[in-house]
Amino acid sequence: MPTRRPKSSAIASPSTVPKWSARTELVGVRFSLRPKTSAPLFSQYSIGLHAWLLHQVQAMDADLSAQMHDGQSEKPFSLSGLDGRFVSTGQRLMVDRTQTYDWHVSALSKPVVKWLAQWLPQCPTELRLGEVPFTIASVDLALPPMTYSQLMKQAQGEGAVELSFLSPTSFRRKGNHFPLPVPVNVFHSYLRRWNHFSGKPVESNAFLEWVEESVVVAQAQLDTAKVSAGKRGMVTGFTGAVRFGLTTKGRSHPDYAPLFYTLCAFAPYCGTGHKTTFGLGQTVAGWMPEPRSPQLLQDRLSERIDELTEVFLALRKRTGGHRAMAIAQTQATILARREMGESLKAIAADLDLNYETARTYSKLALKQAQV
Repeated sequence: MPTRRPKSSAIASPSTVPKWSARTELVGVRFSLRPKTSAPLFSQYSIGLHAWLLHQVQAMDADLSAQMHDGQSEKPFSLSGLDGRFVSTGQRLMVDRTQTYDWHVSALSKPVVKWLAQWLPQCPTELRLGEVPFTIASVDLALPPMTYSQLMKQAQGEGAVELSFLSPTSFRRKGNHFPLPVPVNVFHSYLRRWNHFSGKPVESNAFLEWVEESVVVAQAQLDTAKVSAGKRGMVTGFTGAVRFGLTTKGRSHPDYAPLFYTLCAFAPYCGTGHKTTFGLGQTVAGWMPEPRSPQLLQDRLSERIDELTEVFLALRKRTGGHRAMAIAQTQATILARREMGESLKAIAADLDLNYETARTYSKLALKQAQV
């Protein structure tokens, strides 16, 4: 088992590291990252951010790492992508060594908050994404430390609430992606996490019925994009800003109106929709209609993966079923990323594939694509 990192590798003295009380159940931290060189970053870099964080957890608490990876239906953390100035060069995404990139990590449960508090004083000085090393220049608070009870008390309000979605946001609906901020989908995604982690569960059906009748989209400025997320597959999601309001009748409900404002305050911690541990659904309070993360390269990659998936499915004798689609998507992902210049070793690691298995997929995909 990996050993705990020595404190000599810490990014700063313990006195400069964000701190919070032992009662804290929610917190968001921001890492300021500086690339050591101007270099291309692989397009699915959010997989690397996810893996890096879980590796840090595993080095100190293997059980918690396992729970964060696959042990719970609702994940007790969320991650953003990198926020900063990127340059698209051909089919590669370039980071600039003169720039600083922000990365947000939110913890939604006391065990993860506790781990974060213990780990930050000995946080490593470097984070590596593929072949690109970043210096961790500093860490500070992005969202204030809270208990769920404090969030409920502080979130009481009236009138409309504005939320902005900085990275593609989507919901699962009848086996497909649903890229629209329909209130019942938005607030169901918050309520699931609230019920799982807050210790103050609310009966879902009645609240969601109230949402359908009482929560309205007063204004929206949106765009959609198709991106790769997680280890396989594509996601169609929306970005932009939405103003949610309540009907007159809805505002009078003694329990659900306060819960509406509480869940809006919870949204920046937990994110919106699915794949929030891979950078999707990043949510902030306020009106910020323009997404801050680069999209062009993701669009190119997703289009190419879609194109290749159709080719590989058409060549299979049995095109139906989950297995056929999974194999076709894996082949398509490997070949599309190879075409963008990424190493097969890095792709295999991202997809949790044995190198020889990835190599077999790659050879077969290249051969079939030329048919």
